[in-house]
Amino acid sequence: MANAKKSKHSSRGPASRQAASKQAARDRVAAMRAQAKRAERRRNLMMIGAIAAVVVIIGGGVAWYAASRGGTSSTSAEVVPAAPSGTPESQPAAHVVPNTSGISGVVAYNTAGWPAASKNGPANQALGHNHVPGPVTYSVTPPVGGNHNATWLNCGVYTKPVPNEYAVHNLEHGAIWITYQPSLPQSEVSQLKSFVERQSVLSPAGGTTGSRYMDLTPYPGLPSPIVVSSWGFQLRLSSPTDSRLQQFVDKFRASQQYTPEYGGECTGGTGTPAAT
Repeated sequence: MANAKKSKHSSRGPASRQAASKQAARDRVAAMRAQAKRAERRRNLMMIGAIAAVVVIIGGGVAWYAASRGGTSSTSAEVVPAAPSGTPESQPAAHVVPNTSGISGVVAYNTAGWPAASKNGPANQALGHNHVPGPVTYSVTPPVGGNHNATWLNCGVYTKPVPNEYAVHNLEHGAIWITYQPSLPQSEVSQLKSFVERQSVLSPAGGTTGSRYMDLTPYPGLPSPIVVSSWGFQLRLSSPTDSRLQQFVDKFRASQQYTPEYGGECTGGTGTPAAT
């Protein structure tokens, strides 16, 4: 009987050992899989951390660049003021006078009597300075002066046409108004914008709020691709690289000699340019 039990016990031994061996193998596989999953999680966490660090660095660089550009140019949501409402009037024909600017191609208009008290000479000849509430039909395209709205336009770059009556007030304060045909190639518009941004910031009144005293806007119906205007003077151009553009700006921009209301502001008015 003892031998029978011994034989039965001996027959179970190998099977039990085999089962135990298989279980041990399964345990090792499970442990290896768990270890592999842990390693994968660590790699994923490290990758996420690295990506986050790169995003922070790039974001900081963009913020720094934007801040560093703040002193020379700023962008904002553009707001073009609505055209003034009120009794409309038409400007008498502007009277052309000899060009004494020394810049070839400039057309000069009669501005007799200024800058003293912003008054003018004979009617229908010198450009008017009166403030009027309504729209004005100007005799020169674009205008080079005349009666205008009591509010001036905030100087800067506009991507849409602006009302004449506000822009003419800017001319009275010494601003240069660069206008271009809406069909002008975008590459040339960009050149004009870069030109404006290269001009120095001025404070002719000695105040703390300076301005470039420059307006850049599209203007439908221009007689040439580009027209640059100041109070009483105008120059037609076919290219933004024409050297006379800089000559015109240097001659007339916020000039004590040529500005009817020298020291007038170019900020604090109406409108928000796309760039200042």
